[in-house]
Amino acid sequence: MSQFDESAVRALHADLLDAWNRRDAHAFAAIFAPDGLMVGFDGSQVPAGQIVDHLTPIFADHPTAAYVTKVRRVRPLGPGTALLFAIAGMVPPGQTRLNPAVNAVQSLVAQDDDGWRVVLFQNTPAQHHGRPDLVEQHTAELQQILDARA
Repeated sequence: MSQFDESAVRALHADLLDAWNRRDAHAFAAIFAPDGLMVGFDGSQVPAGQIVDHLTPIFADHPTAAYVTKVRRVRPLGPGTALLFAIAGMVPPGQTRLNPAVNAVQSLVAQDDDGWRVVLFQNTPAQHHGRPDLVEQHTAELQQILDARA
């Protein structure tokens, strides 16, 4: 097991979301530890071994939106383990603006066993009920990142 490597954990998160944005279920699943778990936006809990079967019909039947994210913090949990927190937004296909209705917060637990792998990825809606200012702030922060890429 390696010591804490923040850049490797950030890269793992980026690779995960890049696989999603490419709509590549196999690449997305390959980033997980064999006993890993994905908790989806709808609350579904998908063991690593079932991620391909779960995502393949989603990618085949739905024009999925692309993630834009900003990592807020990465912290070690112990030797070879880390926790990443991020905010996320999604850009619908053919659009250039984020859809605030699907803003999210993301948590990722990573472990290094001869290479960093996702143990837990949780993508939770960030609706900030009763706090429209926070929805606007979340969206504006990510939109700046999106606009800078253009």
